[in-house]
Amino acid sequence: IGRIHPLMQVRQQVEDIFAHMGYEILEGPEVEDDFHNFEALNIPEHHPARDNMDTFYIEGARTPHLLRTHTSPMQIRTMEKQKPPVRIIVPGKVYRRDNPDSTHGYMFHQIEGLAVDTDITFCDFKGTVEYFVRAFLGPKVKTRLRPSFFPFTEPSAEVDASCHVCGGSGCRICKHSGWIELFGAGMVNPAVYGFVDYDPERLSGFAFGMGVDRFA
Repeated sequence: IGRIHPLMQVRQQVEDIFAHMGYEILEGPEVEDDFHNFEALNIPEHHPARDNMDTFYIEGARTPHLLRTHTSPMQIRTMEKQKPPVRIIVPGKVYRRDNPDSTHGYMFHQIEGLAVDTDITFCDFKGTVEYFVRAFLGPKVKTRLRPSFFPFTEPSAEVDASCHVCGGSGCRICKHSGWIELFGAGMVNPAVYGFVDYDPERLSGFAFGMGVDRFA
């Protein structure tokens, strides 16, 4: 009879949580162009992420094409076609030239999230993150935000959760820190709005990208 794969179980659970919050679930192409995968996400031409050592480029294409390195290009594709409000999550496969080991692979699964409207604040971002983490890991789990950097968000943050195994006291799973790193997120960088003809003076929003494999 078979069973649902653990990665698909996690993906469906994440989708259900965000669908309950009113988010639309979209999918996008796995072969992307340079503009949507990098440029429009405020990743400049000489950024290390564009290097051949990190990205699978498609040889023989008339214009630069590649296997998408994240599902974030659907941020741009959605905002190009849709006026605010925007609330989407985008699950799918992504590809990077990582050295395979117990925590890395050439292909993995990611869920991108984006919310843009006229009155979204950092408090909305923090509240959404906390609601999702507790819905997924349990009501007793705590969250924290650590300052970080991503070209397409400003300010940016890494989202951590208190270890659901030891309750934060420290164990092998959390490397005895009491915390587990979950995903990167932040407020959408106003520079991104310039690529999709959104007014950065009137609009604001947040974005996040989480690895399904890590949550599984």
